[in-house]
Amino acid sequence: MNMQTSSGTPYTPVTEQVAFDRRELSVILSLYGRMVAAGEWRDYGISCLRDMAVFSVFRRTAEHPLYRIEKRPRLRGKQGQYAVVGMDGQILKRGHELKTVLRVLERKLIRAVD
Repeated sequence: MNMQTSSGTPYTPVTEQVAFDRRELSVILSLYGRMVAAGEWRDYGISCLRDMAVFSVFRRTAEHPLYRIEKRPRLRGKQGQYAVVGMDGQILKRGHELKTVLRVLERKLIRAVD
């Protein structure tokens, strides 16, 4: 079936994207601000893809992020939809609660301040 809009142009369905909601971004940006103040992080990027959302953290504007904070809703019922992934692709922490997962990075903040 060939669908068209009222203007006659072909209708292409919008593919769903996964994104961080306002509450999740608030938690992530709070940590990001503290890490920037400590001089550990300098830049970030957000990607909203079909199956996951990614908040990438950079020490400098570089090719590879230091860390990726990922949200994968399909894993909600299994290991948990949130994960922190290191530069080498290793999953540092995965879980159901974003704040709990981000604690792995909070520890790095405490070491950086000391």
